[in-house]
Amino acid sequence: MVYPQALLEVLAREPGRPAFEHGPRVVTRAEVLELIGRFTAGLRRAGLGPGDGVGISTAVTPEGWAAQLAAQILGCRAVGVRAGLPQAHLRAVVADLAAVVVDEPGETPHLRATGVRILRIGPELLAAHEEPVPRGRLGDIGWVVFTSGSTGLPKGVAFSYAALAARGPEHRGPSGWDVTEAYRRFLLFGTLSSAVMVMHLEACLLAGGTAVIPDRRPDFPQVLPQLDVTAALMTVPRLYQVLDVLRGAEVDLSSLRALTVAGSPVPAGLMAEAFERIGPGLQQGYGQTETGKLTILTAEDVARHPSALGSVGRPWGPVSVQVREGEVYVRTPTAFAGYWNDPGLTESVLREGWVRTQDAGRLDDDGFLHLTGRTRDVAIVNAIIHYLGPIERALASGPGVDQAYVVAAPDERTGEAMHAFVVASPGGSPDFRELRALVAAELGEAAVPTTFQVIDAVPVAASGKPDKAALLGG
Repeated sequence: MVYPQALLEVLAREPGRPAFEHGPRVVTRAEVLELIGRFTAGLRRAGLGPGDGVGISTAVTPEGWAAQLAAQILGCRAVGVRAGLPQAHLRAVVADLAAVVVDEPGETPHLRATGVRILRIGPELLAAHEEPVPRGRLGDIGWVVFTSGSTGLPKGVAFSYAALAARGPEHRGPSGWDVTEAYRRFLLFGTLSSAVMVMHLEACLLAGGTAVIPDRRPDFPQVLPQLDVTAALMTVPRLYQVLDVLRGAEVDLSSLRALTVAGSPVPAGLMAEAFERIGPGLQQGYGQTETGKLTILTAEDVARHPSALGSVGRPWGPVSVQVREGEVYVRTPTAFAGYWNDPGLTESVLREGWVRTQDAGRLDDDGFLHLTGRTRDVAIVNAIIHYLGPIERALASGPGVDQAYVVAAPDERTGEAMHAFVVASPGGSPDFRELRALVAAELGEAAVPTTFQVIDAVPVAASGKPDKAALLGG
């Protein structure tokens, strides 16, 4: 079945059922289909068709999602344009787009400065309607999700229409999971440029559920009972926030069926407490933008296999996992087709149908995956991967700096934190405020290390290479 035909059929099946809820506004499935048809007609009238890149720069709204789906119905390459990108990153994301669809929050001065063609959501774009008939070809790229840009410029993770068609509600949970009940009310927040958020939104709609959009930044865990949420996503730092609240107050989380925590491994003790305080609706997920969800750990798993605590769970559904020489490889029909316009990087990660996760790990005798480290020099801060090399290069280019090293260390609030160590140039005196501003300008505010320290020289390991791990112990 051509993507997104399954979504269109499910939306048409129960036209009066709510698809989105945003405060007092309720948008039915029939109304969403009408929006999709109007966006399809408007984008076609704007001259867009198969192979064209169409950016989506909107708030989290039914209109934003309908615009993306309409672009994919026309066989275009949909691209989420995340708010707040540094100008250089933004230019890289929109460089080969034919147009960007915007709403009022999405039409920023930075976006206009790129010179990309802008299509505003409004009466002109939505004037006509046509029956949405998917035209995407299985081998074509239907969606590109750009990473945070911590490698210097954002990487475009490209998904084919075949991979998009492989997604469905049955691919969102463990065996025996009641997907309809779990996704009855899914909390939709953050950004539509997030692969995981959009994938779960689609799973919710395919399962007959309602996507609930909070009217402000959600306050966890109180938002869950306030909006009668049954499914939601959260990072490890947010899990700490939830547990902080639950240690001192009673919050009714009995409606939860699928509260998924992901982004970085969770310490065994913390996960045990979380299962106890939050209940069986909690699950830990492991995956990547390039693959989607790969493994799931549930309270039931831990009850049956106590040694599974501290793992990230077992592969589920169509996912296969192998550990080769300590590195985790995975295979799944929802995996990406490659990195947009980067065949070299694609070749280094895709191997004969398998994806190199670049995470180190092991599989135990019961099939649970335990992550033991990474084969790449990165930090995962607030569930965002930051490559340390570009940060080090940015720091080393700063005034008064001869060498720069960045080391990741566990942090109970952010998963990991980055710590910078710089060697001053002869006669130099590094200014940490300038260095912070330099990293923020080149790589974004989130890439700025938490701490800075001047050192005389970097320790050297027996191999002759810099011993970055010794910096934290020094």
